[in-house]
Amino acid sequence: MQTVKMYTTAVCPYCVRAKQLLKSKGVEQIEEIRIDLDPVQRDLMMQTTGRRTVPQIYVGETHVGGCDDLMALDAKGGLVPLLQAA
Repeated sequence: MQTVKMYTTAVCPYCVRAKQLLKSKGVEQIEEIRIDLDPVQRDLMMQTTGRRTVPQIYVGETHVGGCDDLMALDAKGGLVPLLQAA
């Protein structure tokens, strides 16, 4: 199972939804990076993703995007194979 990293904030319904989907697919641990507590991480997230909204989700080295991107990837059957990639 690939590692999952998620840039998030304390009060973010999309973050909660994304976490629920990932857990339903067998992800046991999500590395959460709280950008509301760490402005340096917020800047890093914006530099690496080109986006300013949360969540920003990485599966392994692959930037999936936000919650809607994650849901779309799952809907077309791409999430589980990405999670299981070696």
